[in-house]
Amino acid sequence: MAKSTRETERKYEAPSADDTSWLPDLTGVDGIRSVVKQGVQDLDAVYFDTDDLRLAAGSATLRRRSGGSDAGWHLKLPGSGDTREEVQAPPSDELPDELRDLTLSRTRGAELRPVVRIRSRRDTRLLLDAEGTPLAELTVDAVRADSPLAGTARAAWTEMEVELAEGADPSVLDAVDKALRKQGIDRARHPSKLARALEETAAGAPRLPDARVERVKPGSAGEQVLAYVDKQVHALVDLDPAVRRGVPDSVHRMRVACRRLRSVLRSYRSVLDREVTDPVRAELQWLGGELGAERDHEVLLERLDSGIGALPRELVLGPVRARLRVWHVTESSAARQRSLDALNSPRYLTLLDSLAALTAQPPLRRKAARKPRKVMTKAITKEYDRLAGRMARALALRPGKDADAALHQARKAAKKTRYATEPARASLGKPAKRFGKRIKAVQQVLGDHQDSVVARDTLRGLALAAQAAGEPGFTWGLLYGREQAVARERERELPMVWAAASEPGPRKALKP
Repeated sequence: MAKSTRETERKYEAPSADDTSWLPDLTGVDGIRSVVKQGVQDLDAVYFDTDDLRLAAGSATLRRRSGGSDAGWHLKLPGSGDTREEVQAPPSDELPDELRDLTLSRTRGAELRPVVRIRSRRDTRLLLDAEGTPLAELTVDAVRADSPLAGTARAAWTEMEVELAEGADPSVLDAVDKALRKQGIDRARHPSKLARALEETAAGAPRLPDARVERVKPGSAGEQVLAYVDKQVHALVDLDPAVRRGVPDSVHRMRVACRRLRSVLRSYRSVLDREVTDPVRAELQWLGGELGAERDHEVLLERLDSGIGALPRELVLGPVRARLRVWHVTESSAARQRSLDALNSPRYLTLLDSLAALTAQPPLRRKAARKPRKVMTKAITKEYDRLAGRMARALALRPGKDADAALHQARKAAKKTRYATEPARASLGKPAKRFGKRIKAVQQVLGDHQDSVVARDTLRGLALAAQAAGEPGFTWGLLYGREQAVARERERELPMVWAAASEPGPRKALKP
């Protein structure tokens, strides 16, 4: 069973591993009271990647290491700043299936094979506070690297790492960094040993995810739209491992990335050829739908649970929470499996290939080369006009099922309009951001209304199940009535929110 940890570290150039007299005394730096040597270890790691180095291109590394206290398989995934996530599995001859699955969004099913072997002689020191609690670990590595991709080429260097101890204040890294820089010790040029080994053994460099076959005109509408597309594709790829491991909120964030991609490919058809993008949009809709069951269940469970919690105890009659738990276990298991089945399907890998091709060879249309302001404003206006039409229809209907369906369609149009403003912020600036916020306010009211519609359907089912089991249905009916009241309140609120959001319209609101 693999385990996951977070590591926060900084790498530095180091002049020598044999003679460490260059290393400054860090005692007294930001609470460090002693520096304790831990001895020397020999580490031997084989790094795995695809032939075209897709893991390295996605800022991930996979290795099988012997020696040291954590021998085994290590998959490192990018995080924010100096932090990365490391997923470890015990030593084995074959790559564990769990780790292979966590690489799929980057490898897209391509074969993994050894690309570099790195052997290090590691000299370790612990930086301790006054109570003897570790604040950080400092290591000096004498590194030797060779690659089967580069024949007999070899490389050797010395580097230093300072890794934050679990639970320690990150400020200690800043203080140590300052002390090291005063001694002329600079940060490493390469983000990882693998990156340096690939370069210095001449094994090759990974193709960056945003490297394009054809040049995009700087400052153009195409450049801005593609920058947004790249960002969402990267988000989808990066979130895949988190979704597989059930990290909280990861399904929601991955689903939002799908929606944003679908929306931008639709809104900016004048920039990207729809003959290429429409099939990609259809597959993104499929993926979002498969993830939707799990996410919708998360939202609904939170809403129902908080609704029960808000009731006075004397109004909770019968085994209400027990029945909710049964419903949760039954529904969540199927929804979770649906998400995993989608991520493990050939259809998903094909979608990832299509997204990679889209970013590498974007199907640019003639308007992609134009200045962005006019192109972006027109795209946002078209989405807004569609939203305005749906709002007019929904607001004209009396409360009921037809109105609920119309409001749901308006909600989806509001999301598309809001998402259309996001790639435009680079050229339209604050007006696009402000207009997006106005539309978001409408979306939130419509969203709460739709959540109430879904909650009422579920509450009715729970009430029927309780009745069949001879349990009181009072509490379920009370919750149903409260959700109905929420829906009516949102319906009364909506015209005012829409009026505030729609005046002035985008043609005026987006002017500088």
